[in-house]
Amino acid sequence: MTDKIDKAPGPAAAPTPYEDIRAIPVRHYGRWVSGVVVVVLLAWLVYAFSQGNVIWGTVGDKLFDPSVLTGLWHTVLISVTSMLLGLVLGVLFAVMRLSKNPVTGAVAWLYIWFFRGTPVYVQLLMWFNLALIFQYLNLGPIYKNEMVDVMTPFVVALLGLGLNEGAYMAEIVRAGIQSVDEGQTEASHALGMTAGQTMRRVVLPQAMRVIIPPTGNEFINMLKTSSLVSAVQYVELLRATSNIGSTSGAVMEMLFVASVWYLILTSIFSVGQYYLERRFARGSLRSLPPTPLQRIKVNLLGMGNRPTGGVA
Repeated sequence: MTDKIDKAPGPAAAPTPYEDIRAIPVRHYGRWVSGVVVVVLLAWLVYAFSQGNVIWGTVGDKLFDPSVLTGLWHTVLISVTSMLLGLVLGVLFAVMRLSKNPVTGAVAWLYIWFFRGTPVYVQLLMWFNLALIFQYLNLGPIYKNEMVDVMTPFVVALLGLGLNEGAYMAEIVRAGIQSVDEGQTEASHALGMTAGQTMRRVVLPQAMRVIIPPTGNEFINMLKTSSLVSAVQYVELLRATSNIGSTSGAVMEMLFVASVWYLILTSIFSVGQYYLERRFARGSLRSLPPTPLQRIKVNLLGMGNRPTGGVA
């Protein structure tokens, strides 16, 4: 038998020291060139308008004119009411189109086909001139009046914008309903819920995550499309500013006033849409992305805490 000879371990090798990696960012010269070009073009555009024949003092003076503010209120009013009407009609006709009843499905398809296929301006003029076809609105013992008195500018604007919006909202709501898994409907039916209860309590709450983003976009578009109702004598923002511009001669100045208020309105409602989307996205995401204010706060507080060396 051979005896095993244990060898004494030698001295351990000294570890090789690691050096910090110095990360050198890649220089993107194209970004700087494109940024300079954009800034120069913007500066040239601002200079061109500053040298144009525009009395900018009139824009500031007329921004809070009582007539302009009244037109602004009418724009918000007709946009909100038309959107509410379109939303109600959209849900109704979306459910009708998804119904297994061929009659209701055909009626819903016909409604969507007509109001999506004709311009809003044409629809407004049709409602405005409806008295040429029907002289009276006769609802029997409930209501009877001349059509000219019934079709006021507000009613014409509400029907023209609301019915047109209902056709688009019907397709948006239909897409949202179809995005919900059919197993949800089967499970609710197994629990004894009716079709209406399933739609109200199970399907629509889950479909809202898909419905809200395009609905917000539709409302932003409604704010701008409401300017078309000036053709039917409804005094909204554009018509109010146009009336002042035609009497004072400050046509372009008043168009700038209208543009400023449209930008303010769309910005305010865009912020509301953003937070509404976050609210309905809570159940689909583990953690919500930070808001713009939270990003700014993190960047401001974290600038002084950035590491100066090593690998990030």
